[in-house]
Amino acid sequence: MDLNRRQTLAGALACTAAAALPAALRAQAAAPTPAAAPGFLTPFEHASLMLTLAGQNILVDPVGGADRYAAAGPLAAVLVTHEHGDHFDPEVLAAVVTDGVALVVNPAVAEKLPEDLRARATVMANGDSGEIAGIKIEAVPAYNITPERTQYHPQGRDNGYVLTSPDQGRIYVAGDTEATPEFVAQQDIALAFVPMNLPYTMSIDQAVEGVAAMAPRLVIPYHHRGNDPAEFAEKLRAAGSQTQVAIVDWYPDSDDPKGPAD
Repeated sequence: MDLNRRQTLAGALACTAAAALPAALRAQAAAPTPAAAPGFLTPFEHASLMLTLAGQNILVDPVGGADRYAAAGPLAAVLVTHEHGDHFDPEVLAAVVTDGVALVVNPAVAEKLPEDLRARATVMANGDSGEIAGIKIEAVPAYNITPERTQYHPQGRDNGYVLTSPDQGRIYVAGDTEATPEFVAQQDIALAFVPMNLPYTMSIDQAVEGVAAMAPRLVIPYHHRGNDPAEFAEKLRAAGSQTQVAIVDWYPDSDDPKGPAD
């Protein structure tokens, strides 16, 4: 169909106006809308979170005082990835792991538990799998591979966890790790929680490379003190990844989207 003069002129003016926009505004206009965080996630702070899968509340790495979790509702299970203080708090565990609540820990944390909690805990080493509250769970190795960082999370000690639920698919809570072979080898991940803060885990660029290789359907940056998750989202998009990114406020007491620096 032929364009009349008015249509042609209007199109030319629109193109001219778009070209006149500052580059930053054009880039902002072209950027995709961030994905929404899933409704089954309750973020608390930094690395502490709750997943509600198949009607079961599963709390991960609760720290920072038991009052923080008072409104979490009845728990089915609590998972602890490793022994560092921003992931493991024995006093909080004593408060939230009540009768009927499963506790899953790695061997190093098991050794540090009070005797009563140790007796109740299910200990999972790297590569173990099982079931909690009717949900399949796999312990994925979480460790540093950069030589100058290996003292933080040595290979063979710490866990990430993959939970497979009938309603939400495979959810990967990576824990404190870099983009290890086990990280990038995860398949059919519906949602991955990925850390990015140096020197303890990985840089934004390492996270982009690892997530692009793993190709989960959705990724949520967490454990990112000092790093802007929006930068990760933009770099992942620029890398051509089809993974969506949801940005969550893990540091509600800070006005800085990066959170407080470590």
